[in-house]
Amino acid sequence: MLTHNPYKPQNWEIKKIIDETPDVKTFRLFQRGVRPFIYKPGQFVEISIPGAGEAPISITSTPTRPDYLELSIKKTGKVTGLLHGLSMGDVVNIRGPYGRGFPVDELKGEDLLFVAGGIGLAPLRSVINYVLDRRASYGEVIVLYGARSYDDLVFKDDLALWGSRRDMNLLATVDAGCDEWSDREEGWCGRVGVVTTLFSECKMDSARHLCLICGPHIMIKFALAGLMEAGFKPSRIITTLERMMKCGIGKCGHCNIGPKYVCQDGPVFTMEEISRLYEAL
Repeated sequence: MLTHNPYKPQNWEIKKIIDETPDVKTFRLFQRGVRPFIYKPGQFVEISIPGAGEAPISITSTPTRPDYLELSIKKTGKVTGLLHGLSMGDVVNIRGPYGRGFPVDELKGEDLLFVAGGIGLAPLRSVINYVLDRRASYGEVIVLYGARSYDDLVFKDDLALWGSRRDMNLLATVDAGCDEWSDREEGWCGRVGVVTTLFSECKMDSARHLCLICGPHIMIKFALAGLMEAGFKPSRIITTLERMMKCGIGKCGHCNIGPKYVCQDGPVFTMEEISRLYEAL
C-alpha cells in the first residue's frame, strides 16, 4: 500500500457527478491504491487538470464515510469550468488535505447552531454529517440554510433527509419566492427572506449554542453582526474565511491577512481570532 503525500498530486477517478444547481456540481471521487485519505471537516484540497491549473475546494464529504471523497464545485472560472465538463470515469489530480478544520472533538457535548448560505453549506455539510454519524456525542443540532432561489439550494436530498429527522431541526429559506408555483418540485413554497431572518424562529440561545457559519462574504458579515447582537460571545462563533486562497501551503501570499495565512492558519477561525485581524471581513 502506498503512503499518502499531501504535497504530491494524486490521481482520483470520478465515480459520480451530481448536478446540485445550474452552476454547482458535486463530484464523488475514488482513489485506488492509496489509503487512507485522512482529513477533518472544514479542510480543503487543491484539485487540478494538468495543463489547465488548479483550484482550492472545500471537502463536503465526511471522514466518517471513508469510502469516497466529495467536492462540490461552483463554476466560476477556467479551471472550474473545465471540471464541469468532465464525465464519470475521468481522472483529476488532487493534493492535500490542507488547512485547519473544525474542532469536532472540542465540539462534543455542545449544542450546535449551523448557519449556511448558498454553496457555503458544502464545508458545513461535512461537519453536519460527521455529527449525525456520531449523534450521541453531540447536543442539539439546528441548521439554518438560505440561498438566492429554489434552484440555488444545494444538497436537496440531504435537506430532505435532515428535515425528516427528529434529532435535529432544519430551517431553510430563499431570498425570492414565487406566488404561482404550487409544486415543490418546480418551485419554492417555504420561507422567503435572507438566512438571518431565521434567527428569531430557531430559538437560538447565546448561552447554550455554539455557532458554525459558512457562506458568501456579505452573508457571513451580516450573520456575525446578528449573532453578536443576540449576545453570542466571539469565542462561541466559528466561521470559515476562504479569502483568496491559491497555493494551499502558505507560499504564494494571496491569502495573507496580517500575521495569518488563511490556507494554513484557517480556513476555520473563531470570531475572537478574526476580530484581531485587520479587514478580515
